[in-house]
Parts: sequence; structure tokens; C-alpha cells
Amino acid sequence: MQLEVMNSPFNEKQADLLNQLLSSMTENQKIWLSGYLASAPAFAPKTLPTQSGGEVEKTKAEAAQRSITVLYGSHTGNCEELAAQLSKNLKEKDFQVTVSSMDDFKPKNLKKTEDLLLVTSTHGDGDPPDNAMTFYEFLFSKRAPELKNMRYSVLALGDSSYEFFCQTGKDIDARLEELGAERLYERIDCDLDFEEAAETWKEGVLEKLEEQSPSAQAEGVAKAKETAVWPVYSKVNPFRAEILQNINLNGRGSNKETRHIELDLEGSGLDYEPGDSIGILPENEEKLTDELIQEMGWDGKASVTITKDGEIRSVREALLSVYETTVLTKSLLEKSSTLTDNEDLKALIKDTEALKSYIYGRDLLDFVRDFGPWDVPAEEFLSILRKLPARLYSIASSSAANPNEVHLTIGALRYEANGRQRNGVCSVQCAERADAGDTLPVFVQKNRNFRLPESGDSKIIMIGAGTGVAPYRAFLEERAEREDEGENWLFFGEQHFVTDFLYQTEWQRWKKEGLLTRMDVAFSRDTSEKIYVQHRLWDQRQEVFRWLQEGAYVYVCGDESRMAKDVERTLTAIVESEGNLSSEEAFDYLKALRTEKRYQRDVY
Repeated sequence: MQLEVMNSPFNEKQADLLNQLLSSMTENQKIWLSGYLASAPAFAPKTLPTQSGGEVEKTKAEAAQRSITVLYGSHTGNCEELAAQLSKNLKEKDFQVTVSSMDDFKPKNLKKTEDLLLVTSTHGDGDPPDNAMTFYEFLFSKRAPELKNMRYSVLALGDSSYEFFCQTGKDIDARLEELGAERLYERIDCDLDFEEAAETWKEGVLEKLEEQSPSAQAEGVAKAKETAVWPVYSKVNPFRAEILQNINLNGRGSNKETRHIELDLEGSGLDYEPGDSIGILPENEEKLTDELIQEMGWDGKASVTITKDGEIRSVREALLSVYETTVLTKSLLEKSSTLTDNEDLKALIKDTEALKSYIYGRDLLDFVRDFGPWDVPAEEFLSILRKLPARLYSIASSSAANPNEVHLTIGALRYEANGRQRNGVCSVQCAERADAGDTLPVFVQKNRNFRLPESGDSKIIMIGAGTGVAPYRAFLEERAEREDEGENWLFFGEQHFVTDFLYQTEWQRWKKEGLLTRMDVAFSRDTSEKIYVQHRLWDQRQEVFRWLQEGAYVYVCGDESRMAKDVERTLTAIVESEGNLSSEEAFDYLKALRTEKRYQRDVY
């Protein structure tokens, strides 16, 4: 498509630019752009011809009378992105805004804060993210001030399959109210498919602020929905990346299967740094999907509406790629109880411990079999299901060393529970149904809380077990490309040396070349006494503490509930022992490392 300059409002230079852009765009991109341009007038700045320049500035100053602070606690980066978008929208409306992570916010400024908007996730057993811990502890301490002049609102992100769903957000919301702050807008708790709920919260907060803004009253500003402009490829529009290589890293005889997958990102415009993750939008297994359809007596080819905008899919397509079917949640069981007269289900929901026990290790097929028969239309039942969440995997490559590629390390999850074989949705898809030449829908998830030190001279200590070693491969590739001089120390753990030493030849090559200064390994099933990475840390406690005293950065990646907690206890014990400190002083030492960004974790 070419534009005729003589018959268009564009000059020749503008027309050339448009022609260059249009010729490189896909049909979907053109459709998106046309919709964006069609709605653009609604977002155009208002003109005030009756006001002088001074009057306009005065009106803007009035809008900024109350300053707004946006704080986030983010583990994977979602909350940070939401906070940044909210801050952008507020600034577009001439509000005075500051945005930062909770731990970068000085607690003494809390009593001066007028309007506080918090976006936080929860992980583990209801714990705050690492970059929110100091703020969280201060807020619940005796030092927290009265906040009678503050207005606030909380957006909480979580996973409803966990017992302490959105607990950090709930705790902060209740504590701010307890300290006397006024709730500006009700807290919203978001599940894994958080986008729609987060947008509702943002719109509600903006509306409340505009209602009470002198600028809004003076200009009679009506509520207008702000549309976030996302990158071309993102979670809502993933890039179909071709698989270049997919190999099993484990040796013959291993009871594990760990895939090294290389993806082609050429033409995507996606960029990443070591420490970031790749999100994959997976598909459920066909066998499980077909058994579920058969159990419910549905027609898999029948059409169902899956979005508020009226998008249509077949029942089978929806169960394959839209809805989660492998995880049960309390919320799902509660909603499903309204679709049946089954008294056993209603009794189960009332028994907290029995419900928790039932949910563990079961999926949707188990559930509908246990509490059937069901006489529910497919569309009605599907409407209570959660959307199938993306799976995040730590990136195992440096883009500087591998242009237009990204590498992943994915452990296939397989186990038996309640008499049936279970498979990880995405990990087994990657292991069994993702060959070279196939494509996977992917996006980049930034993680600014897991970054190499800015100085190439800094020492780093990398601690990981199993696939938790992935980001350290990216770290060393990056440090090699940058020709950093800082020393690098790896602690790695797995089951068996012979079959499970992931990327063994690369670590040994880097050790020989001098890039990897030290390497300590723990193979738990090769000795009569199980040895883990925390034991190797303790064995090297004098040297570990010396590195810490010399400014080393410590990284921990892997399972949070066991490995990461054991490593943290060991690090605290090392500091206490080698630094001749009390347990409280050792705790504060580690806390200071976290504040200085010298103790970073990527745990799950």
C-alpha cells in the first residue's frame, strides 16, 4: 500500500515514513494501529482557549497539591510494570508522582506521604517480595507512625492455589487502616491472570483521584479509560519463536529430564538481560482435555465465548489453550458448588483442612469425576475457570554472546498422585511436544531484582540447585563478553555427578580459562549422607565470609521452600560465626546486603 501525496494530508517526507512503516507491518499490527488511531482523539489533550498561560499553570499546580507516591513490591517484575504504567497515567493527568520499590522508599517519609498507592505480590508462605521486606517490617513495627493524613489503595497480586493468597497485600491494607489512613479505593486481589482486575483497580483509583482533584473540578474532566500501549510482542501478544535446538542435558540412567532449549528471536524486537525470564504460553495435554470433555458429556466442537469482547473458540480449543485444568483452588470449588446440589462438595468446602488436603495433587478431571454427574453447559462451567497462566523460566544465555537467540533450562515435571500420572503443563510440553522447527509463544519478563553488579570488578557468589543454575550460565557468558575482571564462584547441587551435572563441560571450560574462579558442587545421592549446596557453603565459610567482606554479591536461584531457606539460614550462620556477631547482628548484616542489592534471589 502506497500513499499518494497529492491526495493525502501528508507531505512527501511524512508519506515516505508511513510507506516504510506500513510495508514492514503484519496484518495484525495494521489492525491494531488502525484501532489505536481511531481512538486517539479521545486521548488528545484538552485546549483551554479562555485561559491564559498563567491560568493553565495555576490549574496544573492545583492538581499537584497532593503528591502521590506509588510503591511496588515485585518478585517477577509484574508489579513493577504495573506501578510504572500507573505512574505514567497519573503524570499524563498532571499529578505529582514518585514511584519506587518499597525498600528504596525511606520509611521516615511515610508520615509525610499524602496519597499512597501500593502494588505488591506475595510468595512463599504469605511472605512479601525481597524488595518489600524492609518496608513491610517497618510498617508492622512500633516505629510506624500514625497516618491520619494519608489516603491509600492497594493492588495485590497472587496465586489462588496457594493458602496465603495475596497475603502481603491484605496485611498492608489492614495495617494502613489500623494506623489511621483513609482507604481511597478498595483493595483488589488479583489471581495469575491479573491484567483485567489490575485495569479495573487502576481505573477506579484514577476516577477517585480525579473526583477529588481541584483541577478536575475546574476543568470538568470526565472519566476516560486509559489504554496501555504495550510493546509489539508481549504477554498479551506473544512472539512465535522457532525452536533451534532441544536436547536432554541429563545422562542415561538419570531419573530426571532437563531440556536445554534454544529459541530464535530474530525479527521479534525482544531484548533481555541476564537475570530476566522468558514467559511461555503453554497448552494443556490433548489426552487430559479429551478425557475431561468426555467426562462432562460436552461437544468439543461446540462454540463458547471466552472473553468479554466476544471472542469465540470451540470447547476443545478453549480447554487446550485458554483455561487451566491441572490445578484446583478453593475459589474454583466454591464457585462450582453453585452449579450442583452435591452435598459432599458443600461439606468439603466448609472443612478447611479437608479442603486443603483434597486440592493438593488433584486436577480438574479428578474433581469432576469425584463430584459428578454434572448437568452444566460447557460455557457456564468454563466461565468459572482461571485462565491458563504463562510459565516463567530463567534465561540461560547472554544476548551479547548469542545475538537473536535465547536459551532456557527446563526440568520436565512428572509424578504420580492419587492413582494417576501427572505432568507439568509447560515442562512436559517442551520435553515431548516441542521439536526443532516448531514454535513456542514467548515474551520477555524483566527482573530488575536479579542483576549483575554494575562494576565488572565486583566478585559474585552464585548458588543454585538443578535448573536454578540457568541464570548463572547467562551471567558468565555476559561477564566474558564484557571482559569483566571480577572473580566468580559457583555453588551447584544436583542428585548424581555422572548423570545430572548440568552444563558440566561449560563450567569446566570456564574454570580452565579462569572466568570461573571457584566451583563447589554437591551431589546429594552419591554419598550415604545427603550433601546439599548449603553444606558446601558451610564447608567454605571462612572464604565465603572473606568474599562478603570484600564486597561480593550473592545470588540464590531455585526452590524457595527448601533450598533457598536453607541457604539463607546457612549464610546467616556463617556471618554470625566468622564475624563474631550475635544472631540479631548477623540477621541485620544479611538485611543490609539485601538493601545494598548485594543479596539477590530468584526463587520459586
